[in-house]
Amino acid sequence: MSREALGESIEILPVDLLDEQRPVVESLKRLAATLRLEFGWHYLLDLSWILSRLGVVDGKRIMDAGAGTGVLQWYLAAQGAWVISVDRMSRAALPLRFRRRFHVRGLRPSDLSPAWSAYFQGFRRPVRGAGLRRWATRGYNQTLELAEWLLKPPVKGSVVIYNQDLANLAEIADDSLDAVVSVSALEHNTPQGLGVVVKELMRVLKPGGVLLATLTAGRDQDWWHEASSGWCYTDNTLRQIFDLPASVSSNYDRYDELFEKLRNCAELRDNLANFYFHDDRKGMPGGVWNPQYQPVGVCKIKSV
Repeated sequence: MSREALGESIEILPVDLLDEQRPVVESLKRLAATLRLEFGWHYLLDLSWILSRLGVVDGKRIMDAGAGTGVLQWYLAAQGAWVISVDRMSRAALPLRFRRRFHVRGLRPSDLSPAWSAYFQGFRRPVRGAGLRRWATRGYNQTLELAEWLLKPPVKGSVVIYNQDLANLAEIADDSLDAVVSVSALEHNTPQGLGVVVKELMRVLKPGGVLLATLTAGRDQDWWHEASSGWCYTDNTLRQIFDLPASVSSNYDRYDELFEKLRNCAELRDNLANFYFHDDRKGMPGGVWNPQYQPVGVCKIKSV
């Protein structure tokens, strides 16, 4: 795919995406519910933007960079993609509900523990409550895990777990992937470190392959958002890091207008994930709707 056909860009994500991509948004919500996953407060914007730019994925080799256990990798696998899921956080004890359904394996033996080991480790996961209630909750959760392992039919795609820092993807060959996607993960690197990461992501892309990454936007200067542990970047900084020329389009001139619409978006405001109400080390401390930044998407094409 040529640069001209897809269109490299830097785009603050408008809330209009939720309606423009409504079938995808609802499909993501259904899948997340079946996997017992929750969305970061702006992730439906990030995901709908990435998927609208990515197009048909059946049969493609795609990296989810900074994937964690997030929904995008599973959605792409369900659409027939071969997904390599990379995160510096270990997912060796990935819960059973993800495994059989999505043909999950580790890139290396250490990347994914055997299913029986993951099952028993699940009894040690923290849950809220006290005494017998905690044990009852763990028992219920693990019963669901085992039932889904035994009963859920597999989808046609696959997910390969690779527990690795994005700056050093040593086991992935040059020019081997059709696309790299990343949902609000790259901003957790330092500005200097992000440049190294982007170069490594571009290395593994095939010529003509696309990098679609969402980060967080800063209006007039780069700044560190303490609660979400991430950098907010200006248009100029993103151009430098992703090596995008001045001719590449950007909508940063609409920063204030788009931010006002984001602050007034009832769909995002009224559907905050439960974890925001229990953990102040997130992007919306205490579950109080008060956006301090807005998401931005970067589209970069590897030269042919």
